Amino acid sequence: MNRVILVVLDSVGIGELPDADCYGDQGSNTVGNIVKACGKLDIPNLCRLGFGKIEGVDYLDIPSRIHGCYGRMAEVSKGKDTITGHWEMAGIQLKEPFPVYPSGFPGEIIDEFKAAAGTDILGNYAASGTEIIKVLGQEHVNTGYPIVYTSADSVFQIAAHEDIIPLGRLYDMCKQARGILKGKHGVGRVVARPFTGQYPDFRRTGGRRDFSMEPVSTTILDELQQKGLPVAAVGKIEDIFSRRGITEAVHTSNNQHGMELTGEYLEKLDRGLIFTNLVDFDMLYGHRNNAPGYKKAIEEFDAGLGGLTSRLRDDDLLIITADHGCDPVTPSTDHSREYVPLLLYGRNIKQDVNLGTRGTFSDIACTIAEIFNIPYKFPGKSFFGEIKP
Repeated sequence: MNRVILVVLDSVGIGELPDADCYGDQGSNTVGNIVKACGKLDIPNLCRLGFGKIEGVDYLDIPSRIHGCYGRMAEVSKGKDTITGHWEMAGIQLKEPFPVYPSGFPGEIIDEFKAAAGTDILGNYAASGTEIIKVLGQEHVNTGYPIVYTSADSVFQIAAHEDIIPLGRLYDMCKQARGILKGKHGVGRVVARPFTGQYPDFRRTGGRRDFSMEPVSTTILDELQQKGLPVAAVGKIEDIFSRRGITEAVHTSNNQHGMELTGEYLEKLDRGLIFTNLVDFDMLYGHRNNAPGYKKAIEEFDAGLGGLTSRLRDDDLLIITADHGCDPVTPSTDHSREYVPLLLYGRNIKQDVNLGTRGTFSDIACTIAEIFNIPYKFPGKSFFGEIKP
């Protein structure tokens, strides 16, 4: 193998983990509950990889011939954040979750931010990003004060109208907040949330940027880069890893764009890792409890998957997985603590191999390390030996 293409279907979980009750996520099953609510999924390409043969997935078609390998992964890190899941895939297991602020940020944090940014603020409570700009957007336009808010995730989000606070200024505010939010207040991400339009039709733009905590230990991305291998980041991967261990990166406007850019890297890079995050499932549908939209997004990904696999070379390994759940059918609009699928495709790997239930997402880091002969020992176990001929 000379290339690994790792595609994360953001939030496409497949059933509650044994500790889901500790997170209030009993009954969560992102894909399964979508099928129950909206009917059968038309995803022949994913089914040909063995999606319907994964333990607990008893609601999808199983073709007579399976062309991939399949299993599911459990998250061992504490939490259910985007960063937590991606970091674990890359070899970092967190023993403590990132801090969350369901009642808003403490006064000392807000006061320090206001002093650094030179402005008062609006908000400072947990809310949906689309809802808070409906409620506070016009006041923001009138006063010029940025809207600060959080969610059930470990995030400090700053929303601002692009005509009131230009993108450059908004990003500077986020960097100031990132510098403040350390130690016990070290949230996973500071997120810029620009929007445009006029009341009541404010709409968020594609100028979002995430300012993440830097990884707390070595990742497989670091090791690949140190070995001189390209690491191409598509979507918000660059932000999740605070740009560390990444040789080149592109941001995306939607899932289709992410698939197109992944295909472009297939033509551009001969070796290394292409690491893609497709965020629409989570951002547009999971957090908004839009099950029909989520179903359609999965089917659209599947429709594009055939074109992606047709462009793979004989020395490529495609890994498809997710970072957590975000069940659009349950009352919660937050991430859910779930198993995630593990689907593999390659012309020179075994077919119809059940990889079972993996004890950690870090098995991916171990597998990539074995493929590229990297001696660094990540927690977990490589599955490369189970799939190579």
